[in-house]
Amino acid sequence: MSTVELRSGRKIKVVTAVEQQGVISNRDAEMDARAVQAVKSAVKKAEFCKKPVAKYDKVAKKAYVQYADGVRKYVD
Repeated sequence: MSTVELRSGRKIKVVTAVEQQGVISNRDAEMDARAVQAVKSAVKKAEFCKKPVAKYDKVAKKAYVQYADGVRKYVD
């Protein structure tokens, strides 16, 4: 488990899937899994409808918007 400090000064704990067992209840884990599937479904639907989708580049550590033609525009 690691802690990340936001620009606002608030801190959040990041829990990996391996650490989930001891920290998150079964109900919370199920809710998290459903939320992940809902987001994946929404992204697929947006891509199918040829709408731009906001994503995150882990290598460049920047957010970007990807358009239906594959063009990426990075957000400042």
